Amino acid sequence: MLAAYFDCPGGPENLYVKEVMKPHPGEGEVLVKVSASALNRADLLQRRGKYPPPKGASDILGLEAAGSVAGLGPGCKGQWKIGDAVMALLSGGGQAEYVTVPEGCLMPAPNDMTLIQAAAIPEAWLTAFQLLHFVGKIQKGERVLIHAGASGVGMAAIQLVKLANAIPIVTAGTQEKLKATANAGAAAGFDYKNEDFSEKVLAFTQGSGVDIILDCVGGSYWEKNLNCLSTDGRWIIYGLLSGGYVNGDLLARLLSKRGTIHTSLLRSRDKEYKEKLVKAFTENVLPYFARGASPRLQPFVDSVYPLHEIAEAHRAMEENRNIGKIVIEMPVST
Repeated sequence: MLAAYFDCPGGPENLYVKEVMKPHPGEGEVLVKVSASALNRADLLQRRGKYPPPKGASDILGLEAAGSVAGLGPGCKGQWKIGDAVMALLSGGGQAEYVTVPEGCLMPAPNDMTLIQAAAIPEAWLTAFQLLHFVGKIQKGERVLIHAGASGVGMAAIQLVKLANAIPIVTAGTQEKLKATANAGAAAGFDYKNEDFSEKVLAFTQGSGVDIILDCVGGSYWEKNLNCLSTDGRWIIYGLLSGGYVNGDLLARLLSKRGTIHTSLLRSRDKEYKEKLVKAFTENVLPYFARGASPRLQPFVDSVYPLHEIAEAHRAMEENRNIGKIVIEMPVST
């Protein structure tokens, strides 16, 4: 089968399409013929040699995929059958023609969506759902500040915050991105490049601040995050785009607000945790992707690249060009 590959860490130019062995499903695993996968920041970090896959995971890029069931390993419980349209949360291996998945990490692809749209759901939406519900314990009426609001996770988080009857506030780097977040349901959005988002957030919340911050930026935002965190607020760090170094009196500032810092990574979680997360998402969120649901949730696909243009897809994400998800389409087998 064909797969996205690189021989040594480096820039997007190191990526190429390689023929590799097709995987075989093991105990309790399902073989999925991949129609599309989507790109995540983790793929860029792995390509640079900064985020190796967890022990036992495929070293092929790709943390999510959508396609059809092509085979069942021994011990499968019968919830899937050959030909089912599915989407999968993966620890790796999605940017290839086939991937094996623990059966509990599969979800049915929404009936009225293309597999390209479905490929934009698993990693981003499960990350946002996990951060808000498993980690942040979001409550009705709470205010949530979402950094990188126009990213795949950001656009999912906006809609999930609204689904929880809470208030999404975002930061983004262009007016085009802020407009897209408003269309997705953000109650307010601020341009982090040209204004102090903490002052704007405090003004919007009439001085009380936000109850939850979803932060994929890290170091450079710490002071502004603490400025606009409410008393007893939860600051959830799930990425470090600006690095992890802090120079200042973070702990005293945090203590004065009785704030808490949570950190979360999804890829390195064990199979049981991921299956519990997938089950909760399937039961509580997936029905809202169906036509006629109210509110109706929608994945945002920014662009679609064929597998052989994987390097250009990486460049687009590295340059922050995308609003929503960049999807990689697999070649159609004859």
